[in-house]
This record gives sequence, structure tokens and C-alpha cells, in this order.
Amino acid sequence: MSFTDFITDHGRRVNKESFIHLVQVAQADGSIDSKELEMLHRYGKRFSLSDPEIDTLIKTEKSHIYSPPYELEKRFEHLYDIVQIMMADGLITIQEKALFYKLAIAASFRDEEIPWLLEVLSEGIEEGKDEEELLAKFRKSNNHRSR
Repeated sequence: MSFTDFITDHGRRVNKESFIHLVQVAQADGSIDSKELEMLHRYGKRFSLSDPEIDTLIKTEKSHIYSPPYELEKRFEHLYDIVQIMMADGLITIQEKALFYKLAIAASFRDEEIPWLLEVLSEGIEEGKDEEELLAKFRKSNNHRSR
């Protein structure tokens, strides 16, 4: 295996794992509705997955260990994607919120900042803001909160 093949295989594995976590969020309330399914297909394509791969992962993946990215920006972006999936059907369920908390803790966010993180993400997504703008808001407000 060449180094290029290793990088490509590793990147594909990371994309597949990220997608699987989005599937878990969509399934957290017991079912995947049509809006969530549409969004999962959009994300799957962004992660370079084919429609058959996307459908197979949706049908077969039930649990998977979360391996968050190292960089804060990428962890925040992944949680942004998760909240978008949570909000796709118009409401955030208790099960989805519990899974978000679990994933945010695994992504090294502190327990006391997770409610604020969810609020920043959900309100920002409703307002149509992108993850970079929301990360800046989260960082700025989090600096004031930790003083």
C-alpha cells in the first residue's frame, strides 16, 4: 500500500465514521423521517459516499465508538452537523439531546459549557448562520463565562 492509498483509505474511514455518528443522531428518537433521510444523503455525498453505501450504513449501523477530530474547529463543525440533523424534523428530542451531550463530552467539551454550546448551535442554525460564525460566538462568549 502506498502512502497515498493510506491517506485516501484513512480519510474515507474518517468520513464514514463521521457519517455513522450522524446516522446515530437521526435514529436517536427511534426513527428517521424523510427530512432527516434527505439530509443524511446530502451529508453522505459530502463525505464521498455513494447512495448504496449511504443506504447500507443507515440500515446496518446501530452503535459505533465516537472518535472526535483533534482540532477544535473540526470538532465544532461535527457538532454543528449533528445539531442540523437533530433539527431536521423540527424538534430536538430528549434522546437526541442526550446523545449530543455524550458526543460533546467525547469531543472534549466541558460538561458546564455543553448547554451553552447546544444553544449557540441550535439558535445559530435556525438563523442560518454557518459554523465559523457560531464558533467565533462560542469562543467569545466562553471566554467571558470562564472569567
